[in-house]
Amino acid sequence: MPRLTSLDHIVLTVASIEATTQFYGTVLGMIVETFTPFDGTCRTALKFGVQKINLHRAGAEFEPKARTATPGSADLCFLSDTSLNDWTKHLAAQNIDIEDGPIARTGATGPIHSIYIRDPDGNLIEIANLT
Repeated sequence: MPRLTSLDHIVLTVASIEATTQFYGTVLGMIVETFTPFDGTCRTALKFGVQKINLHRAGAEFEPKARTATPGSADLCFLSDTSLNDWTKHLAAQNIDIEDGPIARTGATGPIHSIYIRDPDGNLIEIANLT
């Protein structure tokens, strides 16, 4: 049977590219990248580590797209080497409410400790430390 090796990128459908890049750049420290794929369009992505999140503006999604591309329908978990205590202080300075946590959870490779926040579209964002 064929096997997958890794996740290259995901796509988030968002109400506002500007609000999304501001949040993910300022609050989560991601790099905002504008790129031009083979079709010649101008697109926006968020980069961190070796991962990338491509952004589609709701109502102007690129094809092909998810069957029901909807802002606010994602639940994403990001791993961080920064302590949750430091994240809590940073988020407070950015006026970002923590919705839940710190709380023990199970990640892809084992136990994690997490806090939860929301992005401008209401997507659930989990920031986790490996334990």
